Amino acid sequence: MLVLSAPTIPEGLLARGLLESEGIAVVVKGEAEGPYRVGPMELWVPAEYEVQARMILEDAASSGSSAGDA
Repeated sequence: MLVLSAPTIPEGLLARGLLESEGIAVVVKGEAEGPYRVGPMELWVPAEYEVQARMILEDAASSGSSAGDA
């Protein structure tokens, strides 16, 4: 299931690392090879991990925005 379409490669790589650190297998689509890697980058996870993956990504997004507000 598609859980994230990151507009840039760095954002996608960070999200992929976060999901993989939680033990969720991630399939990446749209990642360009070579020295000039450009987005977008899609992250796909097995259907049984979709809800967990979305919760992890939403929690990280809300934590990141609140940290910038302080």
